[in-house]
Amino acid sequence: MGRAPGHSRGPARFFLSDDNIKETPVLRLTSPATILVLAALTALGPLATDMYLPAMPSMAEALDTGPDQVQLTLSLYMAGFALAQLFVGPVSDHFGRKPVMLAGLTLFLAASLLCAFAPNIEWLLSGRFLQAFGGAAGPVLARAAVRDIYDPIAAGRALSHMASTMALAPALAPAVGAGLLLFFGWESVFLLLTIYAAIMLLLLVLKIPESLPADRRQPITAGVILANYRLLLTQRSFMGYTLINASGFAGLFAFLSGSSFVLIEYMGLSPFQYGLGFILIVAGFFSGTLFSGHYSQRLGRDPLLMLASLMCALAGTTMAVLAISGVHVPWAIIGPHVIFLFGFGIMMPQSMAGALALNPQCAGSASSLFGFLQMTIAALGGALVGRLHDGTSQTMAIAIALGGLISLTAYLGLIRRGPKASS
Repeated sequence: MGRAPGHSRGPARFFLSDDNIKETPVLRLTSPATILVLAALTALGPLATDMYLPAMPSMAEALDTGPDQVQLTLSLYMAGFALAQLFVGPVSDHFGRKPVMLAGLTLFLAASLLCAFAPNIEWLLSGRFLQAFGGAAGPVLARAAVRDIYDPIAAGRALSHMASTMALAPALAPAVGAGLLLFFGWESVFLLLTIYAAIMLLLLVLKIPESLPADRRQPITAGVILANYRLLLTQRSFMGYTLINASGFAGLFAFLSGSSFVLIEYMGLSPFQYGLGFILIVAGFFSGTLFSGHYSQRLGRDPLLMLASLMCALAGTTMAVLAISGVHVPWAIIGPHVIFLFGFGIMMPQSMAGALALNPQCAGSASSLFGFLQMTIAALGGALVGRLHDGTSQTMAIAIALGGLISLTAYLGLIRRGPKASS
């Protein structure tokens, strides 16, 4: 495995204070436990969005407000999360990953408490926006830390292992949220997120060392930040890898936006049957991440991306053709989407590694812009599915097909014919 310049070969350590020479043992940056902690930080996003979904009707009743206002807590979180990503990366390029992670988790913890004890919907909306601003530090800086620690090929493997762990979050979060709602009320969802953030804070303080060497830090000025973003936006490889990922993520988001209406309301599945289908789909993603991690060294990043984008394009096109042909049955949606998510499970970590590979000097900014574009493009795709939904599966299926086809086009046009990312 590659090492970032400036890291020693021995176990990393840090000191409690200048006056106290006693060392506290910490995890090696390249240890599996470090990757597990970074994966747990990345899971903050799906946990904070998926865990409270079953509680939304109860929240509306308890806070004496309408469903539209409670739905706004999700939209506001996504907006805050996307916006915050533009700032946390550049700040961490100057101060280091660890202090910015600590600040973000502290804000997330305080905002989760605010949500748990919110007396009305206005306080809850404020808490959710602050929660998003703090939570964005987790996934952005976890990606940047991986690029600090590993060379591009090893980074793809590490990100695959992180994605495998993170895949459990969207699968388990709704069930955990439903159980908490049943036994303890909707406030307990946010209290559990508070506890989760507190555990992450303790692990970061006591066990995880700083990943960004001092000699690779950048000034934090508007000019430097804008110059980095201008460099990234005009960099063919960065935009290629980012569009591959964002388009595939848009296909996933289109499914999340429309699948309950299509499969439950239109095709007649029960919520339980829908949940079983969702587990199959998450299993497809999980399997793809395992495949990506296993074969990243043997096959290499770009061949894996070719395979992944081709799978997403074929699976999405198959779903769209079946929908347009009038095959409106659950297997015509779930079957192709399992294959789509297997492809996206390969695509996500490899495209992340590719986008960060050329820019170790501003990995935080690259991770920020990558995440912002990914979420913005996916949110626009999801909004279009909601606006154009015609009561059948056609709109959703066509959106998923477009996501796969654009990913394949981005690979062929910007990566296969462009310069290769390297360490």
